[in-house]
Amino acid sequence: MIKLFLVILAILLPAILLMGFKVFFTKKGKFPHTHVEGNPGLRKHGIGCVKSQDRVARNKKNIFEIE
Repeated sequence: MIKLFLVILAILLPAILLMGFKVFFTKKGKFPHTHVEGNPGLRKHGIGCVKSQDRVARNKKNIFEIE
């Protein structure tokens, strides 16, 4: 049981350190912004976040709505 735990730890610890190298070992380290709205190529094509598009669509006035 202990050997299995040590093997798992030996595999996971380097993986976690390598994935977070920039975050852990630099002064201004932070995770990259991977959200759809943070991608300039998608913004150029007018592609946005579904949640944001839904919010805008819900706030639009429908001509069939009665106030």
